Amino acid sequence: MQTYSYYPGCALERNAAVYHDSLMAVAESLDLTFTEVADWNCCGATEYITIDLIPAYALVGRNLALAAEQNCNGRSLVAPCSACFLNLKKADHYLAQSPELNRKVNQALAAGGLHYEPGSVHVKHLLEIITEDVGFEKVARAVKRPLFGLKIAPYYGCLIVRPVFDGTFDDAEQPTSMDTLMRTIGAEVVDFPAKAQCCGGHMTQISEAVALHLIHQLLKNAVDHGADVIAAICPMCQLNLDAYQDAVNKHYGTNFHIPILYFTQLLGLAFGFGEATMGIGQELVDARPALANIQVKPLKPVKRKRPSKTELPMPPKLQEVRSCLKNE
Repeated sequence: MQTYSYYPGCALERNAAVYHDSLMAVAESLDLTFTEVADWNCCGATEYITIDLIPAYALVGRNLALAAEQNCNGRSLVAPCSACFLNLKKADHYLAQSPELNRKVNQALAAGGLHYEPGSVHVKHLLEIITEDVGFEKVARAVKRPLFGLKIAPYYGCLIVRPVFDGTFDDAEQPTSMDTLMRTIGAEVVDFPAKAQCCGGHMTQISEAVALHLIHQLLKNAVDHGADVIAAICPMCQLNLDAYQDAVNKHYGTNFHIPILYFTQLLGLAFGFGEATMGIGQELVDARPALANIQVKPLKPVKRKRPSKTELPMPPKLQEVRSCLKNE
């Protein structure tokens, strides 16, 4: 049994509650225990740091100090939310880099009887825990109902692999850990070039036109490559792609209807948990029609006709023209 300190963040107690619930179910199957940091506070999201640096880092630093004080497994602190993960990791990095920032933040923490020594906590994203610490072999052993036939576009977003602080567990431009994880549970992973592009974050509240453009790019890219479902690892990404799909359709005249599920929900389904237990149906774009594509057995690969060794390859349209000319 592996035990980790756990920072859920605000979203997992509200709009992303299914992320937390599915994680707790999946954790049991993987012999993981997550001990929530007592008395944690909001990480400040992303805007606060641009408004007032010292209070912002003191806010994040308080969570790091509490995690270090309540340490339950070496230095590891797990954050399922990508924004929380980045804020925690970034604060730890810059407190170590700047003695003056560290002094001022600890002066603020002292008012609450806390102190934080940079490096006392090693912040990890949940995806890193499952793919690196647990490993694909153990995940494969937990699978009871493989997701055969389900085409998934793994969406990483832009925060968990860049910027790089204290190393990274995946490639910054073309991450593959979730791709491998989804294949491990039997799903078909589609090519998804936009997998690490930004969803716009809180841009929906600042410039809707910009936000819809970014979301449209992601949805179109996934649909164009044949995805049934987009797998998300961040509450903000899931919310933007799910909640603003209708607005994107109205703005661009499209008809996207692709469900956005947390990767833990998909793991849970493969581990044999029911759809209700995994919170399926609580998303705005209903995932149940897409999940009906799951097959009992793996789909047989489509055999392609071998090209002639004596003829040059040509586009399908030209082949049709040539065929018509032959028949005349």
